[in-house]
Amino acid sequence: MGEAPEIQLQVLLFDCLPAEDEKEDSVEQQTNGNQSTKITQQRTYKWWLLITIFTFFLLSGQSVATLLGRLYYDKGGNSKWLATIVQVVGFPILIPLYYLPSYKSSHTSNITTNPPSLLVLSGMYFGLGLLLAAGCLLYSVGLLYLPVSTYSLICASQLAFNALFSFFFNSQKFTPFIINSLVLLTISSTLLVFQNDSSGSTPVPRAKYVIGFVCTVAASAGYGLMLSLTQLCFQKILKKQTFKAVLDMIIYQSSAATLMISVGLFASGEWKSLGEEMEGFKLGKSAYVNVLVWIAVGWQVFSIGAVGLIFEASSLFSNVISTLGLPIVPVFAMVFFHDPMTGIKVISMLLAIWGFVSYVYQHYLDDRNSDTGKL
Repeated sequence: MGEAPEIQLQVLLFDCLPAEDEKEDSVEQQTNGNQSTKITQQRTYKWWLLITIFTFFLLSGQSVATLLGRLYYDKGGNSKWLATIVQVVGFPILIPLYYLPSYKSSHTSNITTNPPSLLVLSGMYFGLGLLLAAGCLLYSVGLLYLPVSTYSLICASQLAFNALFSFFFNSQKFTPFIINSLVLLTISSTLLVFQNDSSGSTPVPRAKYVIGFVCTVAASAGYGLMLSLTQLCFQKILKKQTFKAVLDMIIYQSSAATLMISVGLFASGEWKSLGEEMEGFKLGKSAYVNVLVWIAVGWQVFSIGAVGLIFEASSLFSNVISTLGLPIVPVFAMVFFHDPMTGIKVISMLLAIWGFVSYVYQHYLDDRNSDTGKL
């Protein structure tokens, strides 16, 4: 490369200036390309860091909240509406996140030129809040009437529902690795139905069992729909690349859901028996309050992780990570509630990890292909 200008001068003098300009342009383009590559790599590392953080929030929040929800029912709790409202009422603890400096600067640098109207935003948050409230109530009924293994099995069906809705609403493409991940995670949760949970389950009448089954299937379908619609709202309505958009989605959606569930709690009359329920709680009054508070905190941590993964990846990815947590719960149950760890539970957990790695590897391939196309 260093001898090229001398050769061109010997052949034709008046071509010297254009050749040098072309060389300078080439060097400038190469420099810009290198800088672009470094920026892309930095963004990729930052993206994977965010995915890791959101995944941790989702799995830890879901596991803690689910275990405490089971503890609430096992130790004397019986209010379906109270078990429902604690899943969404903890959103005020997220408000201080608005004042973090990094999130403030991110918000000011990503203001949309044509923000949606207040009417559109209100309708969006109200609609998603309605789906959230209905799903939380149905899940509460299912967890009350079904054994843990059956409940986990039916919850895994949310993957199939979400995949269906993502195909129509989010143009989700299915690759062999994604299909492999969905199959493995579904099998992983399905295996739990063969686990004998009679030692920790209370027999219920056949009619209540059917009600729990139907409610959990409906809740899984609603949750899959809500995830797809949330991703669609980020893409078509909000159009913001900020964490504030994630916080807005969680807080306003939870506010609407809390209002609806509160109406149901008072309309049903269950609020009248909450005092007696607290008195009869086997672990005591203070433990009763602590269990409910930490259930609320756990579900808000879960919400940050779930909506964050939708924002950074897709609704289907968020659902895959959520399903990964279903076989993880028995592991924590073994530690804290001394449930036996059987071979079926071990196989279920290993299949879940395999499915998770398969899906993450597909995202790695997508990133690599994207980076190659930019070079």
